[in-house]
Order: sequence, then C-alpha cells, then structure tokens
Amino acid sequence: MSFSSLRVAALAAACILTLSPMAAEKTNMSRSQPVVSAQAAAPSGLAAPVAKLEGQLAAKYGQGQRARAARGLKQMAQFWRDEDGDAAAFESFVLRHFAGTPRALDTMFTRFEQQFEKLFGHLLEIGIEARKQADLDRGPIEPYDELFAGYDPGAHVLDDFFRNKLAFTVLLNFPLTTLEERLREGPRWTRRQWAEARLAQTFARRVPAEVNQTIARVLSEGEQYISEYNVWMHHVVDSQGARLFPPKMRLLSHWNLRDQIKADYSAPDGLPRQRAIQQVMERIVTQTIPAAVIDNPSVDWNPFTNQVKPAAAKDSDEPPRRDLPLTNAPEPDTRYARLLAAYQAVRLVDPYSPSAPTQIARRFEEFGEIPEARVKAMLEAVLSSPLAPRVAALIEKRLGRKLEPFDIWYNGFRPRGAYTEAQLDEITRKRYPTAEAYRADMPNLLVKLGFTPERARYLTERIVVEPARGSGHAAGSAMRSAPARLRTRVEAGGMNYKGFNIAVHEMGHNVEQVISLYDIDHTLLQGVPNTAFTEALAFVFQARDLELLGLAAPDAESDSLQTLNDFWGTYEIAGVALVDMAAWHWMYDHPQATPAELKEATLRIARDVWNRFYAPVFGKRDVVLLGVYSHMINYPLYLPDYPIGHLIAHQIREQMRKAGAVGAEFERMARQGRLTPDLWMRGATGAPVGPEALLAATERALKQVR
Repeated sequence: MSFSSLRVAALAAACILTLSPMAAEKTNMSRSQPVVSAQAAAPSGLAAPVAKLEGQLAAKYGQGQRARAARGLKQMAQFWRDEDGDAAAFESFVLRHFAGTPRALDTMFTRFEQQFEKLFGHLLEIGIEARKQADLDRGPIEPYDELFAGYDPGAHVLDDFFRNKLAFTVLLNFPLTTLEERLREGPRWTRRQWAEARLAQTFARRVPAEVNQTIARVLSEGEQYISEYNVWMHHVVDSQGARLFPPKMRLLSHWNLRDQIKADYSAPDGLPRQRAIQQVMERIVTQTIPAAVIDNPSVDWNPFTNQVKPAAAKDSDEPPRRDLPLTNAPEPDTRYARLLAAYQAVRLVDPYSPSAPTQIARRFEEFGEIPEARVKAMLEAVLSSPLAPRVAALIEKRLGRKLEPFDIWYNGFRPRGAYTEAQLDEITRKRYPTAEAYRADMPNLLVKLGFTPERARYLTERIVVEPARGSGHAAGSAMRSAPARLRTRVEAGGMNYKGFNIAVHEMGHNVEQVISLYDIDHTLLQGVPNTAFTEALAFVFQARDLELLGLAAPDAESDSLQTLNDFWGTYEIAGVALVDMAAWHWMYDHPQATPAELKEATLRIARDVWNRFYAPVFGKRDVVLLGVYSHMINYPLYLPDYPIGHLIAHQIREQMRKAGAVGAEFERMARQGRLTPDLWMRGATGAPVGPEALLAATERALKQVR
C-alpha cells in the first residue's frame, strides 16, 4: 500500500485522501454539524476588465497569445475573491504577471517546477517525521504523539498561495484542463504540456486551510485505531476451550487475519482455524466483537459463542488491561463512527469543488481519472464472468470439499502451498532478523527481479527500511534529495513470512517511487496515473516473493497457476470495492445518519453484493465478509484501486513475460510518470486498462491446468 502522494498539500486540498478518519466524538463533528459555507462568489465586476485585458495582452504580445490569455483570464477570474482586491488590483496583477513570450513562460515554468519540488518535498518530510511515533514500532504512543500525527504541515499552503497570488500566477499562465480534455487531447500533448497541466491542477479548487487541517486531524486518529486493531489468536478458543493458534500470535485486522486464512491452506489443522477467523471477521464487521478482546492478551474468547473469560494462559509481557470490562459488551459501533467521521470530514470540500462536488467524483474523475461508471463496469465484468464458477469448481476439486465463504481468500494456486507457515517463518526470520537486514539484502532481491547490479544499488541507496507499527506501507519522497521509506512489521524474533510478503510488495512501491521521481524528465509528472498503478507495480514484485526466497521457479505450469490466482484475487477484491463504493453513495444519500444506521446499511450492502455475485458460486447467502477490509475505515474509497490494480498488474505481467525482462520493463513503464491511465497503459502495454487480458488468460490457464 502506497502511503505518500505527489504533493501532500495539493492532494489534501483536492481531497484526494488516503489517510484515515477519526471518530466523530473526538472531532466534535456531530451528525448535525453544518458543512462549511459555500465557496465565496467571485466579484461580479470582472467581466469588463477581463474583456479589456484580453485585447491589451493580444496587442502587446501578438494575436497568437490571445487564446492563451483568454483562457488564463477566465481561470483566474473564477477563483478571484473580494478579499484579493478590486477590479483595478485584478488588472494590475494580470499586466504584471502574464508571461507573454516563450522565453518568459519557460522561465516561469522552470521556476515553479523547481520551487514546488522543494516546497512540497520538505512538507512531506515534515509530515512523515511528525507521524513517526504513530507509524513505526518504536514504543508507546503518547497523547502528544497523536497531536503530532494529526498535524498537516501543508494544510495552509494552497490557501497561502491564493492569498499571496502565486496560485493566480499559475492560473493566468497555464491551462486548467478537464478530464474530458485530458482524455481527448492528451495523447497528442508533449511531455512539457503534460507537466503544465499537472502544475495547473494543483490549484483546481480553493479550499480554506482550516478545512484541510480538519481533514488531516480527523483522518489521523482513525489510522491509529486501525494500526492497533489486533486480535491475540492464542486466546481465541473453540467450544471445548482448546487453543487453535500458537502463543504470541497477534494478528492485525483485516490484513493479518486474511493472510492467516491463506497460510492455513497448507496447515494440516488449518480448516478449524480458518473457520474461527471467519467468525472473528464477522464479529468485527457486525460490531458484535467484545471490546475487551481487541488488542488484549488478558482474556480468552470463543468467537462462536462470544463468551469472554480471564486468560487461562499467558503469552505476553504486557500488563493486564484494566480499562476494559471483563464482559462480552460489544465495541460500540466505533468502526462505523470512524467511517462516518471520514465522510463528514471530506465532504467539507464539496462546496469548494464545483466541477467534482463529491468525494466520489473527486476520487474517480480527478484522482483516478477513470469515470466511476467505467470502473464499476470493469469490476462487474469480472464478478459476473462465467469463469468464476469454473475456477471455483477447480478450487473445490483441489480442496476436496465444498467452498466456504472464507475461500474467497484461497491461495492454493500459489507455489507457497508447498510450505507451511511455520517453515516460511523460520526462513524469513533467520534471513531478516531486523529491518536493516532486509535493506542489506535488497540489492540481491532486485537483481533476482531482473535489475542490473548497478541499478539495484542505485535504487537501494534511495530507500530506507523501517519497522511498522501496523501492517506496513510505502512512504515515497516528493523531492530528489529525500529517500523513499519501506515500512513492514518486524516481530521481536525477526521478520515473519507475512512481514516479508508485505515488504516485497512495499519494495515494489518504493522502486516505482524512486524511478518516477529521480529518473523522470519533469518532477511535476512524478508518480503514476493513480494508486491502482502503483499497486499494480507492487503486485508484480509481491507475486515473486517465493522466487526471491529461492523456493520457486517460473515455468508454464506456475504461470498458469499464477493467472488463476490473479483471477481469484481480483474476483474477491472486486466485490469488496463495490461495497466500499456503495457505502459512500449511501452516506451521501443519508448525510444525517448515525453510526448505527451506517452499520446496518453497510451490512445490507455487503449481503446484497455477496448474494448477487458470490452466493451462486459458494452456495451460501447473506455473508458479510466483504465489509471487513480496514481500508474502508482508514483509507476512504481506496479499495476500488485494488481490483483495478490487479487488472493493470496482469496486463503489465503479460507485457513483461513477452519482453522477457522484469527490471528493464518496470523501469521503462515507471518513467512515463503521471499521465492518464489509458495513455500510460498504452505506452506500457499497447492497450488501454481493462479486464479482457485477465479473462482471456484465465480461460487459457483453465485449459492448461486441467
């Protein structure tokens, strides 16, 4: 999961959010709190000055500059407010700051690109430093650490740029484009034109600093809530009181719980453990999980009966939790309070975003640059494919039993099925006792992935590895003098296989982040089109984790199995994404909802999606597992990027297979930078984003595996 973005303040102002919500009760954001007042209207007396100035600029710089001047004046007037000055001040500013010659425009562009790299780069570094105690496994979080984590050093920057009029300089001189323009005309643009378009997008809306700071504060505590949502599995017992899991196993929801289900396919006693984890997940989603069992090794819990008792075994040095009652009193809809708080926070931007007046529109049209309707159609094409029951039948044959709901996470197509979780843990713990040990081995890992030794060293020198408090993430840089950061969980005995698998995924993010910043022609184009693409590139690395450990080698059979694994993983996460999308539509349709009402709506949505796309395959209705992903709570509307990322990853993998090289192709693709998704994908693979490649490959794989 990629944690950083191109420019922190710009993206925050655009409400392209990937952080997490804070509980409504912690932000004084009650259900009745009004949204920030609508964006102030532009002064009505600018029409005449705009018309006059267009003629003046054309006369001074030539008729060839008229169209550019007209567009810049219109853009600038759209955001000018009474507080910025009267008509005379508007005219004076335009005459002084319009770059009417190619040389003047080149100088202005270069200056802004240089300044923005340093400014937003340093702001990102300050934000990362402020969050270190919250993000890294380095001791208790004090109350003041929470305040640091909730601070957004870039919250006021765009507001400042409108006040000191640097924003107006950009809007006057560079085109503020629509998604329609970028899709229609972008294929013919030069790299410089693309960089100009991204520069202008920084000021696509004028959001007050206090709104940005509120969002940052609201989102931060939800991140902490999720990062500490652990279940101590040795204390999860069955109806006879038997312990199903080994001592000291602490699993984070939902990531580690899901990964344990995957790991238990290779365990002889895995089935009862998988069923227990499914029950734990359902308790989390329905909020019937006892508050006393969350991150608490002092109690034993039967998730089937929901009975809670004092722990009869000790596997932790942590002191007993005195702040929780020893009962099965449920968590009081906190999960949904945080989701609701995220909605209440991000919709504060709505009045300042006339072209994309909801977080949904901003997320798909402005950040993702793929319309929501098209995303939904791609997901439903996978979910309704006749390939799904065929792959399911193959899984049943391999398992020797009927599918159960948790089998949406079946990963028996992966070669890791030949190894138990304990065997894999032993290998990774011995090899990577610390985070630094993983970094020391990164040049070797990158060479195995097809990078040259020189490039492997170059990339490793620009990445640091740190132990994460939560599951892990990648924090990229926004300036060339700062490193990318790889965060993964490293337990006291060393990095277990789950941590290694996540580390390989995050390494994919980091390598993309380094290449698309350090090796690109314009830093204004740093990054990839959207988070689905960086997820896709990270999946390319993650799928090769066993190869990196020397435990598997690619061949025709493993390639077909990998395709089936890709399809099943996409089939699973596509439904999760539809639940996330539908929940956000429901919140916009019910702005006064309570956490309890949101919970019931989300459960209903999860059941409906399951019943439509999964019940015919699994033979069981009304399952709520699709609502368990923690991203719904701490990464608002991030989940649709995952299935799209799977589709993109498969297209990329097919291209790399044809080219016969991972490293060189990875670098070629990442150097394209932040174009629109289809344009980037055509440059990478020759085809736009879509499910067709995965579906066709799955059809071929089913024939070969038989």
